[in-house]
Amino acid sequence: MGLWSFVKDSGKKLFGGGDEDPQVEALQKEIADLGLDASGVEISVEGDTVKLAGAAASDELKEKIILAVGNVEGVGAVDDQTTGGGSEPVFHTVAKGDTLWAIAEKTLGKGARYNEIFEANRPMLSHPDKIYPGQMLRIPQA
Repeated sequence: MGLWSFVKDSGKKLFGGGDEDPQVEALQKEIADLGLDASGVEISVEGDTVKLAGAAASDELKEKIILAVGNVEGVGAVDDQTTGGGSEPVFHTVAKGDTLWAIAEKTLGKGARYNEIFEANRPMLSHPDKIYPGQMLRIPQA
C-alpha cells in the first residue's frame, strides 16, 4: 500500500490531449491489452490520481498493475490501497541517459543483471533499449 508518484507528462498516450484526466475504461483496457489479470482489483480515478483497491492475485501482479496505469501520460500518482502483499515494492524512475545496465548497477549491484529488470517489467517493456525518462520500472528483489 502507498502513494506512488509518476511523471504526469510522460508515458503512453491513452487519452486525447495531455491535459485530459485519465479514464477508468482506457486504463482497464491497457491492463487487459498487456495481458495482466486485474480481477479483484478495482480502479477509480480522481483528477490525475488512479486509485487501486481490492486484492491482486500476487505482489508481482499488483506491482505490474501499478506500473501499467502509472506509466500513462496524464497520471500523476497511483494510490495503492490493495490488501495483502508482503514487502513494499521497489521502483526506479528512469532519468535522462539511463540504460537498464546502469540501473542494474545502481540498484542490483551489477550491470550484467539488467535482464532481471527487463524480465520483471514484461510485458510493459518490449525491448531492453526501449525505456524513457520519467518511466517507472519495477526492481526485482532477491
